[in-house]
Amino acid sequence: MFDADGHVFESQREIFEFLEAPFRGKTNLLHTPFFPAFDDWNRTALSIAGNYSEGSNSSRGEEGKPEQWLEMLDKLGMEGTVLYPTAAMTIGQMKEQKWAAAVSKAYNDWLYDKFLSRSTRLRGVAIIPTINPETAAQEMRRVASSLKGMVGFFISAGVQRPLGDSFYDPIYATARELNMMIAVHAGGPGHRLDMMDRAIMARCLGHPTSQMIQMTHMMFSGVFERFAEVRFSFMEAGIGWLLFNLDRMEEAYEQWSYETPELKRSPREYVTGGQLFFHCETDEMMLPHAIEILGDGQLLYASDYPHIAPDEVVNRLRKFHQREDLAPSSKARILGDNARRLYRL
Repeated sequence: MFDADGHVFESQREIFEFLEAPFRGKTNLLHTPFFPAFDDWNRTALSIAGNYSEGSNSSRGEEGKPEQWLEMLDKLGMEGTVLYPTAAMTIGQMKEQKWAAAVSKAYNDWLYDKFLSRSTRLRGVAIIPTINPETAAQEMRRVASSLKGMVGFFISAGVQRPLGDSFYDPIYATARELNMMIAVHAGGPGHRLDMMDRAIMARCLGHPTSQMIQMTHMMFSGVFERFAEVRFSFMEAGIGWLLFNLDRMEEAYEQWSYETPELKRSPREYVTGGQLFFHCETDEMMLPHAIEILGDGQLLYASDYPHIAPDEVVNRLRKFHQREDLAPSSKARILGDNARRLYRL
């Protein structure tokens, strides 16, 4: 078994040590966060008021270190995990090109030094400065050649331009050149959810709607046709959004396919063709229905540790093993086989 999506808690002071000129040694950088905020909701205040621990606001700040990660993998019976960022998930919102490039490189070197170099059970996805795709492509090649254990590249669903824009083609072309995957990871409400007056409303819809928007734009812009060799994953939104989105895309394609001459197949054929992978929640009621429609060869288990408390991670996996509405072969693919193909493990 292999965890397709775990996380790290970044240490800004540690990442600072990996910055290069002209930012190296400039301690005034430590006065403000390296990465933009997710949204306008104060997650620390929410967690205190609600008496719960979550994400980087958790009091469990020591969790997520290499030693704790290896211990968690043993508890889960997992061979390994692929580590994603937490605060650095907002790299796609950065506008300062030189800073975005510098902090991406520093984060990637920090992740390698602190985690990947400690154990082959810990793999990682690199962040890239999407504000400048040519610079991002350079960092992708550096990561692939220099940082062993990096298995793909992270792009936030909250980027400033939709991901079907040809602006990002240098990134996709480099992923094809390197034969490495690209993860589109949900994070933060965004996308007009600022009209919501309670965090629970925005957070309920934020992850799936951000993925629906990016999937639709990438599909009808022909990304999956132009870069058919690139493996893409859509992370941390469950699978329910895709079933709805797929029906909508199919209906739109039947009526207005003249607007998408780039597509050589229907949206359903792209989604089920083996190029695209999707995180699924272990307790989703519609998971059997998703397998019926999509098959079980593209679905991924993600622990989300340490954003989820250790006991809860173990409990969720135990309940997944006990599900009687899923075949053992499907569980095996979801719990590791598919992740191995996605990341080329």
